[in-house]
Amino acid sequence: MTGQLRVAGGMGASVIIGWDMGATLAMARALGVDPLIVAECLPEIEAVMVRKLNEQMAAERG
Repeated sequence: MTGQLRVAGGMGASVIIGWDMGATLAMARALGVDPLIVAECLPEIEAVMVRKLNEQMAAERG
């Protein structure tokens, strides 16, 4: 899903704000995964991903 990230930029830095959920649900459907399960589980996973990637990018900026 790294190709489907929502990113906001400004003040010389970018932050990840989440996944493109439309693309995520389309991918789940294509893989045969029930969209209801994805819609139920993914927000919690997304929140952890957003937090960790933003922490990593902040550390790399110094």
